[in-house]
Amino acid sequence: MKNSRSSAAQSVTIDRADSVPIIDLDVNVVDLDRVIVSIAKLCSDGGAYVCLANVHMVMEAHDSPDFRRTVNSAALVVPDGMPLVWMQKLQGRPDATRVRGNDLMVGVLSWAAENGIALGFFGGRSSVIDRIRQRALRDFPRIRLDYTYSPPFRPLTDTEDEEVIRAIKAADIDVLFVGLGCPKQEIWMEQHRNSLGCVMIGVGAAFDFYAGSIRESPQWLGRLGLEWLYRLTLEPRRLWRRYITLNPRFIFSALKQLASKSSRIKL
Repeated sequence: MKNSRSSAAQSVTIDRADSVPIIDLDVNVVDLDRVIVSIAKLCSDGGAYVCLANVHMVMEAHDSPDFRRTVNSAALVVPDGMPLVWMQKLQGRPDATRVRGNDLMVGVLSWAAENGIALGFFGGRSSVIDRIRQRALRDFPRIRLDYTYSPPFRPLTDTEDEEVIRAIKAADIDVLFVGLGCPKQEIWMEQHRNSLGCVMIGVGAAFDFYAGSIRESPQWLGRLGLEWLYRLTLEPRRLWRRYITLNPRFIFSALKQLASKSSRIKL
């Protein structure tokens, strides 16, 4: 890893303790610029991973204590869903904002191109990875894309995993974008935190958004917390079960948490 980093790392970073509980996850209060500054600082510190949380992740963590521990052990848990931001605001954080995965990825690409930071992409289909590479080189001509790999849609064998670790370390990657989808990417990042020595960012569908293989939701729908509905119309067969079951459960659990907190304050 390099000793020289962007001067942005000297600015105010995000303290992991500056978070708000949302059901079972401790979600940081953030803004895009400070997330990028914090990632720059993490690059100087060694191996770490960053999770981008939404309703799906919150409920996966609610159902699995192991996954809950995985996400809460991240260096940063960034709210990538308006319902999480609303929960933060309702618990006394009017400064809470949303950071979308695609916005974060583009922001890190820009910062990395300006500062000679070595990047990698792990996950997604090979055609998606190819389009990401083409667009990134067009958008940021000075960018360093030193590692890309589209893994098979099955668990890697021990031998394959060792080959991936060797290749990433040989490329001396600073930031690795991981696009395996929740919860696979978060589990993978935690498992490899100590063996890769880079900052891993689980961005999920941002691979497809940046590559143009899936259209992004209009921003006004995102501000209303209805991005899930837009995605459901694009991929109904794959996503209907997730949204139909998880969204009502999230609303119930969130209201229960808020009611419990309100009753404690009154006491």
